[in-house]
Amino acid sequence: MTFLQGALADRDKWSSVGHCAIEKAMAVLGTKSAMLIMREAYYGTTRFDDFARRVGITKAATSARLNELVDLGLLERRPYREPGQRGREEYVLTEAGVDFMPVVWSLFEWGRNHLPGRHRLRLTHVGCGAEASVEIRCAEGHLVPPDELGMRLAKSP
Repeated sequence: MTFLQGALADRDKWSSVGHCAIEKAMAVLGTKSAMLIMREAYYGTTRFDDFARRVGITKAATSARLNELVDLGLLERRPYREPGQRGREEYVLTEAGVDFMPVVWSLFEWGRNHLPGRHRLRLTHVGCGAEASVEIRCAEGHLVPPDELGMRLAKSP
């Protein structure tokens, strides 16, 4: 399998350290609590206390992770007020947060398929009820299996 293409094929002539999108994403999203907060946001959780309880982390850790996810643009704060209560903020997915969904669901599928345990949850298509999966497709719409996936430098603008 030849994954790296063109100028990238000679791995001794370049390094992705400090420039890799995976490295940058993991630096900010590589914590268990950040991933679980994103999972909960997809499940519909929006309130601070609910994130802390459902993820099982301290309020300080919840605050730190939510602030990081807001700073990254994956979540945004929206004000709300319960009758008779002071104003508060809830956390809702942004477009970038929705775009991050396949990452979380890919981890979900991998864990379900490859880690021991009883995994009863399944991704499904709400429209028809069939099981759903995360796939890689090219711009032409073709399903791209791992042995046909490549990496090359983008053309300069």
